[in-house]
Amino acid sequence: MQPGHPPSRFGWIDNSADDNVCPGACGAQYRAPSNTTEQHRTPTAVLQSIGTQIVSGIIVKSVIRALAIAHNTERPVDWQLRQFFKSNPGLGRRDRGLVAETLFEVLRNRRLYLHLAQGGSGPLDRRLMLLAWSWPNRVPTSNPLAQLDPNERDWLARVLAVEPSTLPPAVALSVPDWFYQRVCVGKGEQAGGEILQAMLSAAPLDLRVNTSKVKRDEALASLQAVGIQASAFAAVPSAIRVEGKPALESSPAFEAGWVEVQDAGSQILTYLVNPKRGQIVVDFCAGAGGKALALAAMMKDSGQVFACDVSLSRLQKMRPRLVRAGLSNIQPFAIDDENDPKLKRLAGKADLVLVDAPCSGSGTLRRNPDLKWRWKESDLAELHEKQIRILEAAARLVKPGGALVYATCSLLDEENDAVCARFEQSHPDWQCESAPELLLQAGVDVAAGVTERVGERVGEDVGVSVGNALANDFSASKYLKLRPDLQGTDAFFAARWRRA
Repeated sequence: MQPGHPPSRFGWIDNSADDNVCPGACGAQYRAPSNTTEQHRTPTAVLQSIGTQIVSGIIVKSVIRALAIAHNTERPVDWQLRQFFKSNPGLGRRDRGLVAETLFEVLRNRRLYLHLAQGGSGPLDRRLMLLAWSWPNRVPTSNPLAQLDPNERDWLARVLAVEPSTLPPAVALSVPDWFYQRVCVGKGEQAGGEILQAMLSAAPLDLRVNTSKVKRDEALASLQAVGIQASAFAAVPSAIRVEGKPALESSPAFEAGWVEVQDAGSQILTYLVNPKRGQIVVDFCAGAGGKALALAAMMKDSGQVFACDVSLSRLQKMRPRLVRAGLSNIQPFAIDDENDPKLKRLAGKADLVLVDAPCSGSGTLRRNPDLKWRWKESDLAELHEKQIRILEAAARLVKPGGALVYATCSLLDEENDAVCARFEQSHPDWQCESAPELLLQAGVDVAAGVTERVGERVGEDVGVSVGNALANDFSASKYLKLRPDLQGTDAFFAARWRRA
């Protein structure tokens, strides 16, 4: 769903999302209101920035009122948050940051916090606020804004002593029972739990370097020169990871079109497409064009990228980004649906087609925690059929010898392996290519950093053996399967086929 627009009756992410801001594989993201730049900090960090000088019951009341959003699953949370800030114009920047961070902390942990809140008294949303301010560090909040009474202190002391391992896993990991079961069936209980645990953390801020204009080292130097703490993301040649949430849009590197906000995992998908100069490429579910921009830059502004989407207004949002990026080889291509007759002009002509399919967005829960409370298990069957229809339509555009890439930001097999299995069964003449092998050839090592990240959790000695085993699993799979706990990106799935 396009942030800021009412959702469809389904709780999934579609291809309309504006992937200019922290996208997932299908553009899924949390677009913070423009006046909430600290959206991925923890509430504790924001409280620390406020300090002990400001004691205002107004701030607490505002946070508590905003937490009503956590119980409303009818509209995207970012849309509701923007409306809340419009109706509360007196809140300052830091106050808005605290409201947003507290809300997102509650959404990530909603099921757990509701469980823990049962033992307390007083307004429920105040208890949720206190948990959001205390649970991450397992220390009762000492900030004077909270103004705890004795009963609250006693209750917090009790709940903060609770060991998550003593709770039902789906409660501790704050997901619906059906979703936990499906993830664990597909990934295994240990891996599923590790993935869902990683989803309880806020997502980092990644940038994509516009390689048609500048080298990564130059972009890094420009960011660092204005005080932005950033470093190269080792696994992806074009990726930069930024510390905190700086005022990026006012930086010279951003204004010059040297960098765009894009999750490192989303960038990996474009390397799986790996277009060459002069080719015809179709981004079949382009949204606002984040991946189309990346593909066009990889082609050094040559050839043609057709950015297809069912919303002309979303495609039009791409134009200022095209100007800033200095690219002229993207053609916005509005369609009514996957069977639009206008697509016949591209039939059998594309060297490469990317299907960034509408999906549940379950791989982006770090950015979109409200999604898990809007899903319905019964919606998956219809979503699966929609993905098949789109993939079939996109395949018709690929010329003989061309390639088709299917991608989602989903953890669920119904949207990933099952879709691929059906496509391969009905297209026996299409050859599935090894995604990890192709990425290595393109300079992307999806196993990079896995051993180190595992070692941080289980110890260096064990981490080496476990990390090496996981790296071998990645290399052995024909599909791409990224995990936030291992690659440090959103969770993505992708497959690539070559047409005979």
